[in-house]
Amino acid sequence: MLLIDTSVWISVFRDRSGQIGKQLETLIAERQVLLTRFTQLELLQGSLNEKEWTLLSTYLETQDYVEPTSHSWLASARIYYDLRRQGLTVRSPIDCCIAQSALENDLLLIHNDRDFETIAQVRSLQHEYFQP
Repeated sequence: MLLIDTSVWISVFRDRSGQIGKQLETLIAERQVLLTRFTQLELLQGSLNEKEWTLLSTYLETQDYVEPTSHSWLASARIYYDLRRQGLTVRSPIDCCIAQSALENDLLLIHNDRDFETIAQVRSLQHEYFQP
């Protein structure tokens, strides 16, 4: 199963040629795709107008989500803490939450975000950098 990060969806939505979407479809193939509510939040907050909001929110409601547990929050904070203790930083604690969701659910995280490369230095994160 795959967890697709916001960074990948943004690349797909911005690409007017449709080539990045085709690359993602090939990568996904027949595998199940999951999202986090963080991705839902990040995509919706980037809506340019009401029409885009409605279209995107309708689409996102049809997707499957992995939900954090009460343990997820502590474990996510621990990722951030462990990174800082090693002199490593990520731009957003949300990325720690997304990584923790992938870890807890044994998901391959597909991303286009260097922060996950950093997180993988302190956790056994299964991840693949999506290079459009």
